[in-house]
Order: sequence, then structure tokens, then C-alpha cells
Amino acid sequence: MTDPRPPAPPADPGRRELLRQAALLTATAAGFGGGLTLLTRSAGSGAGPAAAPPVPEPAGRVIRPSGPYDTREPLTSYRDMTTYNNFYELGLGKGDPARNAGALVTRPWTVVVDGEVRKPVTLDVDTLTRWFPPEDRIYRMRCVEGWSMVMPWLGFSLGDLLRRVEPTGAARYVQFTAIHAPDKLPGQRPWVLDWPYTEGLRLDEALHPLTLLAVGLEGRTLLPQNGAPLRLVVPWKYGFKSIKAIVRITLTRTPPPTTWALAAPHEYGFYANVNPAVPHPRWSQATEQRIGESGRRPTLPFNGYAEQVAGLYAGMDLRRNF
Repeated sequence: MTDPRPPAPPADPGRRELLRQAALLTATAAGFGGGLTLLTRSAGSGAGPAAAPPVPEPAGRVIRPSGPYDTREPLTSYRDMTTYNNFYELGLGKGDPARNAGALVTRPWTVVVDGEVRKPVTLDVDTLTRWFPPEDRIYRMRCVEGWSMVMPWLGFSLGDLLRRVEPTGAARYVQFTAIHAPDKLPGQRPWVLDWPYTEGLRLDEALHPLTLLAVGLEGRTLLPQNGAPLRLVVPWKYGFKSIKAIVRITLTRTPPPTTWALAAPHEYGFYANVNPAVPHPRWSQATEQRIGESGRRPTLPFNGYAEQVAGLYAGMDLRRNF
């Protein structure tokens, strides 16, 4: 079978960046909509892309705030949550993940948990949900591009899984790796990012009770465009930190490489905490567009979760550690 992957990128970093920008510009010219994070930002109207397939609103189940971390803000519509997405593995445009959702086959699905743990394990995602019965969590979500949503996730605390595999005394960080299937996923065929997508957290961030492994949205099984079957949700960080379609979780001694920090280190740091006082190099982060609303609203430090998480960064320069 012919290898569908593009040739390896050139070694020169300046040429790498030029090629990456050219790939994104080509995609834009070909009709991809929305805000490409390396090039621009888009606040969206809240209507979702016109060409995205319709997604009916869930019926018969109402998600109401019930837990100590749930926001009481109105939920974003299910249609907007499932048709206005960033998931480059399924395409660069906001509507592409919904249109290309069938390319991501979510069963069977195996997750490896390894590295600096005493009990490494390989298991299927359905075993995970038997170990850790999912619960509803209503979180704000803030994209680095300047738009936001309120999303009712169904999932379990990442910390519960990590404690079960028993981190060693040397574990300091957690690396997450997403699916790599360029023969199936249309967004992985052009060379836009270095695949597979990777992300990382400090171990104390990963163990925080707000940090969620999500398997559903608004009481339904998670759709491919939202990162099925297993995705991370870290609500006080910009959305790109919440990696989708996870296949491996590795505990490490040193900070793991992360996709966007490698792609544009002057624009995207390891921490990516929502901080209205620290602008992106090309736009302000002081306000945001809530999808489904008119006008802009002030962005809250740590996306409104400062009371719960600010202590994790006591003494740190959050402008330097962006």
C-alpha cells in the first residue's frame, strides 16, 4: 500500500514555518472558514457554518448545574457546540469536523497509560467508563481565538485514573497523544502541524478536580467533531490544551513537547492559562465573543476559575509563563 503521508518537512525552521503558513493560506483560499490560529482569529456569529450538517437538539433530558464547579451561565446551543469546532485532524474550517466526522472511527478504541507509573495499563475506552462512571460537568470554554461557549460535558476526573495507575515519585508532568491516522483523517494529510497532536500538563494540574476526561456532551455520547471517544477538558486554559481523540497518556519527569508550542512558540506557550492581561501577539485577550450572543464580554482570569486554580501558580510570572 502506498504511504499516504507527505514527505518529511525540511530541517530548516524558517522554511518549515513558511511552508506551514503557505499550507494554511492555501486551505483558506480553498474555502475553509473560521479563524486559523496561526493566521487570524474569528469570533463567529453563533449561527454555525451554513454548510455544516444539522444536529438536532437533545430531547428529554435537561442538564442543570448541580456540582460545586458548575457554572450557572446559559448553555450554548447543542447545534453550535457540535458544528462550530476546531479539530484540525478533521479539517481546518469550523464546519469541517462535523462534515468529516465519519472519518473518525471511535470503536474499538484503546488507550495506553504508561511512563512514570507503577501500574501501566492498556485498556479500551468502555472499560474506563466502567471504572469511572461519568458525571455531568457544566464548564465555560474559552478559545485562544477569542470566542467562548458554555458546554455540559459528561466525564470523570483525570485524577481518578492517574491515582489508579500510581504515579512514581519521579512523575512531574503528563503528556497526552491523539490519534494519528493520515490514511483516514483528512486534516492529517496536508502538512499543517506535526502529527500526532500532543499536549501536556503539570501533574498537579492534571490531578486538580476540575480536570476532566470527557466521553459525552449534553448527556449524549461524544461526537467525533467534539473529540470522541475520549478528550481532555481543562476549563481554565485555552481550548487548544484540551486535546481530542486521546490514545496515550504518559507520565514524564520533564515538560513534554506540545503541538502548538512547537508550531509557534512565540504565540503559544506550555501553560496557556486564560489571562485577559496577556494579549496574544496579534490580538487582545481582554474580551471574548460568546457564541450565540451579540457583542463581546470581558474575559475572566483563568476563565472564571481563579478561586479554584490560581494557587497552582503562586509565585509564577504568568506573563513569562504564558
